[in-house]
Amino acid sequence: MSIPQPLMSAVDKVKNMVSGEKGRKIAQLDEFSRTASKDDRITTDSGVKQSTADEWLRVNRDDKTGPMLLEDSYAREKIHRFDHERIPERVVHARGAGAFGNFKLFESAEDVTFAPVLTDTSRETPVFVRFSTVQGSRGSADTVRDVRGFAVKFYTQEGNWDIVGNNIPVFFIQDAIKFPDVIHAVKPEPHNEVPQGQSAHNNFWDFVYMHEEATHMYMWAMSDRAIPRSYRMMQGFGVNTFTLINKQGERHFVKFHFTPELGVHSLVWDEALKLGGQDPDFHRKDLWEAIENGTYPKWKFGIQTIPEAKEHDFDFDILDATKIWPEDLVPVRYIGELELNRNVDEYFPQTEQVAFCTAHMVPGIAHSDDPLLQGRSFSYFDTQLSRLGINWQELPINRPVCPVMNFNRDGQGRQTITKGTVNYWPNRFEVRPPATSQEGAYHDPPQSVEGIKARTKSAKFREHYNQAQLFYNSLSPPEKLHVASAFAFELDHCDDPIVYERMSQRLADIDLELAQTVAEMVGGTKPTKATRTNHGKKAKHLSQTEVQPDDPTIASRRVAIIIADGFDKVAYDAVATTLKASGALPFTIGPRRSEIFPAGAEKISGNGVKPEHHLEGMRSTMFDAIFLPGGTASIETLKKSGRAIHWLREAFGHLKAIGATGEAVQLVAQAVAVPGVETSDNDKTVESYGVVTIANISPDSLKGAVTIAKEGTGFLQQFWYQISQHKNFARELDGLSSQVAY
Repeated sequence: MSIPQPLMSAVDKVKNMVSGEKGRKIAQLDEFSRTASKDDRITTDSGVKQSTADEWLRVNRDDKTGPMLLEDSYAREKIHRFDHERIPERVVHARGAGAFGNFKLFESAEDVTFAPVLTDTSRETPVFVRFSTVQGSRGSADTVRDVRGFAVKFYTQEGNWDIVGNNIPVFFIQDAIKFPDVIHAVKPEPHNEVPQGQSAHNNFWDFVYMHEEATHMYMWAMSDRAIPRSYRMMQGFGVNTFTLINKQGERHFVKFHFTPELGVHSLVWDEALKLGGQDPDFHRKDLWEAIENGTYPKWKFGIQTIPEAKEHDFDFDILDATKIWPEDLVPVRYIGELELNRNVDEYFPQTEQVAFCTAHMVPGIAHSDDPLLQGRSFSYFDTQLSRLGINWQELPINRPVCPVMNFNRDGQGRQTITKGTVNYWPNRFEVRPPATSQEGAYHDPPQSVEGIKARTKSAKFREHYNQAQLFYNSLSPPEKLHVASAFAFELDHCDDPIVYERMSQRLADIDLELAQTVAEMVGGTKPTKATRTNHGKKAKHLSQTEVQPDDPTIASRRVAIIIADGFDKVAYDAVATTLKASGALPFTIGPRRSEIFPAGAEKISGNGVKPEHHLEGMRSTMFDAIFLPGGTASIETLKKSGRAIHWLREAFGHLKAIGATGEAVQLVAQAVAVPGVETSDNDKTVESYGVVTIANISPDSLKGAVTIAKEGTGFLQQFWYQISQHKNFARELDGLSSQVAY
């Protein structure tokens, strides 16, 4: 017999008092968790303790090892369990990382929905978020140029609600029937399984040329959005158009947004390429590290809403997944916050087995007629069956925190044991009847539908260039430069002249100068005139330079401090301590990983600093900024190190903040050696293209709390500000970074 709703609510309240609303999911997962200890003893899966885990049962003599025996069921179990550890990987979004957290509202959205998760400001809803790349396999690199998945599972009291989004607000196709084609095209080519985790090949660019609807999306994919610095520094978008229903039965169309507290930041392309080989787990480790250090990633949660009566008031179809709703026309209303604050306990049963579906909605949230969304809702259910089996929603990570009560039975992997004599409705005991609206039942909102059955879409779906131009027009000069470079790289890897020739001409539909630049680089025919007039319009927040923190911060930024024997310990201590106080993560890098001794210290154990890494074990690509304290002997050693000089040149080429004090100023000047970059030669701090130096430091030069502001005059204030800006793009625009070999 099901528990009546009022009683169930009371039970829930008691659970909340014990574990807290936001801890309900973790408490549920704890029921399935085991922690290994020294007091444990190895057993078979059937629970029988074993005397050894190292030797197969066999026939032996002292002088001869004989045949193994098949009667050793424990050894056979161990092997066959190992042989069946792998499950089919996701066709897309195979490589991912996840974390737990909470969602809370600052403002109720009860004017547009009755969904408690979006109206009850007293709740803290537990969530699991999985980030991913799209194209590559589970073994591909994190930093490839690709769309990033941003999928959120809300464990609400009314059931699971999934927003299965991306870090780009649009998609390549309008209709779900094209999904197999676009994924076949972007995946490695079938004859040789090359390339992995890249769109830089003939088939992809052939496909998007043949599908004009992809034009807007590939402009985003060639932008810096496709090479994020961190999962924590990218936006999340629901992509599709959903609907919200309020208590009055009024319907609004909605798009969902997640905007990072740290702002949106990206790698530069050379940096992304190198990280793919130097540290292919860069994004995974970055997320884990931030949470372990208590610098919890946060996103503002926002909604864009359009009343049903205004659906057709725009020059684009609001159901078209290849279009955004420009914020100038439909502002984002920020009503909540998403925070990630707990790493997974085990990757496979949590991050790998978590399964999302766009059809997972709670009362007050519903589908629209978005043709991509409707196909996704079918496909996501279907794909979980092949990966996880029919009972995939009973896996601990996928289980709702509210009661699950229905007559679904059996199937492989069934875990729930349902007592009683009936397994159908209606039944003579009136067991588990359907819920009423007052009891929280999900109702599909009434909607009038009329038209002609045909394989087509409305006329507005046929326009594909206005928003591609809008996006490109809205970018900053460095972003436009990066888009041109991205196209040049991608098409350079296409060896079929038809492919790069066609794309060289297609870009003239967006911007003539862009098309000419790319054509010249890739060997295509240089267009002489625009094939479509650019409307010249821009929109807010399409450039990621407009999506920045409310206040400058260096929280969670990784700063390498490079030292050698004889370093200036005063400067080292001051900067390292203040970095930690500001929430940044300093890492000491030396010529070796054993102790490095400061100037004047006797070289005995305990007098020095033990670096986290040595120069050959890491690269500048893995850090956001570099600091070098002075010290005559230290700098003389580093001047003779080609690797140390390479660190500085590479960081300069990747537009990162570089700080140096005392004798280290000479090393920076020697390594960079680019006309126009100035350095200090006295007790005044000099900032030049993100390089911050002070040659003569006093005891007070590096003291005090740091307020991050552009107007700061001290060394720490200026260096901190440059770190907070992520990259110094003036260095690139003025042609300085390209003069350094790295």
